[in-house]
Amino acid sequence: MTVMEQRGAYRPTPPPAWQPRTDPAPLLPDARPYRVLGTEAAGRTDPDLLLRLYRQLVTGRRFNAQATALTKQGRLAVYPSSTGQEACEVTAAAVLEERDWLFPSYRDTLAVVSRGVDPVRALTLLRGDWHTGYDPHEHRVAPLSTPLATQLPHAVGLAHAARLKGDDVVALALVGDGGTSEGDFHEALNFAAVWQAPVVFLVQNNGFAISVPLAKQTAAPSLAHKAVGYGMPGRLVDGNDAAAVHEVLAGAVRRAREGGGPTLVEAVTYRVEAHTNADDAGRYRSESEVETWRAHDPIVLLEEELTHRGVLDEATRTAARDAAEAMAADLRARMNADPALHPLDLFAHVHARPTAQLREQAEQLRAELEAEAEGAGR
Repeated sequence: MTVMEQRGAYRPTPPPAWQPRTDPAPLLPDARPYRVLGTEAAGRTDPDLLLRLYRQLVTGRRFNAQATALTKQGRLAVYPSSTGQEACEVTAAAVLEERDWLFPSYRDTLAVVSRGVDPVRALTLLRGDWHTGYDPHEHRVAPLSTPLATQLPHAVGLAHAARLKGDDVVALALVGDGGTSEGDFHEALNFAAVWQAPVVFLVQNNGFAISVPLAKQTAAPSLAHKAVGYGMPGRLVDGNDAAAVHEVLAGAVRRAREGGGPTLVEAVTYRVEAHTNADDAGRYRSESEVETWRAHDPIVLLEEELTHRGVLDEATRTAARDAAEAMAADLRARMNADPALHPLDLFAHVHARPTAQLREQAEQLRAELEAEAEGAGR
């Protein structure tokens, strides 16, 4: 006699037929990245919006070039360029209301500047002078996040807290394809979907996590497909098509604001420059691959559309370039001025209430500085 045959033995009944909690079909992204420029949909796009995005793209490209030059001049310790990804950067800032929050990664300096943060303040972290150079509350921009994906749970927490308080706030969090391999990415998307938090995740898939290509990071059909596993919609968009990225992000922000919950947007783009100024991209990708993507440049795509529609002439191009040059000249002049720094600033803004250990270390440093000053005065 087996255990199950004994009198009074537990005999489980067959489980009920399994039913999905959510219909996956509406959550699935399109088979190909969504595009507007070069399609019939482009004719329905507001030309004033396209012109505004064009000016921001031209300024953004010049910002990236100037910041890269500053690293070669020793004025920046490091700069992760977003050249080629400017359409994602400027639209991320453009779709948000003033009350909303932007959560950037270290490559999203241009998005921070497009949100209204002073360029010098935005670059302070990369200069190595300060923990962050701007007040996050002033423009509703979280500090640039150097650790991969750690800003995503913060974005979810803020968005969820805002909804609990009844505040009409949406958080937009940016991350690269490499960040989707981090545990923070999983945790953020899972919490966001369970809580139906008003947050939008924008993944800028630029092809590489430093030197690791996307094919060695994931076997998923696309990064946007990952959204289905969490119960949120995934959108796949051409990240170099500024009009398409704006439309998709604006729709996701609107959905979140109306109580529809989070959305994961994958923007397929390309990192034209190296990972940072310390990287040799030629070791892991070919120049022919880069040139192929240069032909799909976000500025060129928008110029072609605006020229075709007769709303972009040479005078407008010149004005956009002149404004970008003026920005670069101002940035260059202010970055060439040595900042006034004090060693004790190391302990400022680390904790709202400094720990005993920090206080002890600060006092030790203060004593060393005073002794050094006395010795110099003799």
